[in-house]
Amino acid sequence: GLDICGNNSVSPDGWSELRTLLESGVCELKQLRLKGNNYIGNEGLDVLSNGLRGIRSSLTVLNLSDNSIGNEGLLNVGETLQTCTGLETLDLSRNDFSSAAAGLGCLSNWLRRDEVNLQYLKLSYCRINDVGLHELFQGAANCEILDLDGNESITATGLSYLYSSIRSDRCRLETLDLRGIPVGDDGMEVLARGLADNRSVRNLYLEDLGDDISVTSAGWIAFSTALCDTSSVNNTYLSNHTFHKIDRGYDEEVDIVEEDDETVVLNLQLNMQHPQYAARCKILMKHPHLDMEPFLHCGLKFLPLAVAWFERSKPCTTLTIYDEDPDLRRLVLDESDEAFESRELTAMYEFVRGMPMEVMKRRKELIVAAYDNNDEIARIDERYREALEQRD
Repeated sequence: GLDICGNNSVSPDGWSELRTLLESGVCELKQLRLKGNNYIGNEGLDVLSNGLRGIRSSLTVLNLSDNSIGNEGLLNVGETLQTCTGLETLDLSRNDFSSAAAGLGCLSNWLRRDEVNLQYLKLSYCRINDVGLHELFQGAANCEILDLDGNESITATGLSYLYSSIRSDRCRLETLDLRGIPVGDDGMEVLARGLADNRSVRNLYLEDLGDDISVTSAGWIAFSTALCDTSSVNNTYLSNHTFHKIDRGYDEEVDIVEEDDETVVLNLQLNMQHPQYAARCKILMKHPHLDMEPFLHCGLKFLPLAVAWFERSKPCTTLTIYDEDPDLRRLVLDESDEAFESRELTAMYEFVRGMPMEVMKRRKELIVAAYDNNDEIARIDERYREALEQRD
């Protein structure tokens, strides 16, 4: 790698020499760091651009932070990166992009290319505003970590553009850093709607900036709904079960929300500690009485699937979660084996009594087929015979 950091007062002639070296192709750089008080500026980047193109796909880390780069320079960066398809980390922090909408749009176009596989995009303290984020948002989610820390001009309006990118099927984001941004309740509601349909984001970094723009219970309620929508069993199942951490800048690893919002805390802990059971646990916790009527249109073919779902959900009664100390664990679902079996039998009974004539016609066929098939999903236990024979 090549590091030219600090206040080195490199002249345009110096950047020309570096450009010549990079253009020669004799050094296949993997890392190039030109951060901090080098004052490359738009003019220096114009000189360097051809050299950066010469590095091509070998470059994995490019750091141009704190170099007085504006819109013109960012446009040059966007054009230069067209050949840098192997780039993994791009740090453009502490440059002034307050009037760089066109440059951010060019960067977004590069990010959207199929061959680009960027992991970390750092745009902290770049004075990005809502207009700039509108130009960036389409490509912003095509990296694993997006750092927008310190861009205080971004409001809920700007976050609404980011919401569209987060809910896209192409979203690759795993960590979103929004510290120093006045998110507030409006912004939190926007993020919650985006995360409700997202399956990649796992970590969110926030920071309260004072009482006027802090997140209150209204914002956390929206977030709670994204993690566990209790309006129906299906909506609970379709909620977000991958997002698991909100960091608000305090010492605790999971300093999540206000102390009395235990629901959000519990759902995040479930997502983090038991991701394979999170959806089932939420359904069992929030829907003690499972309404089977929505499934009647599936016919009796749904019955063995329902039986198998309960069988796979049985471990939820023994799972434990913890806060900071793993030794202080508590049960996720404090329910006895008898209570769980009663819940299961009630659901099966209500399902079969919803189609009594079909059950009676196919009673023997169902039982024989269930016992002949060794596949777990198609297995119907003996204890359901009585339920199968019930009619109104």
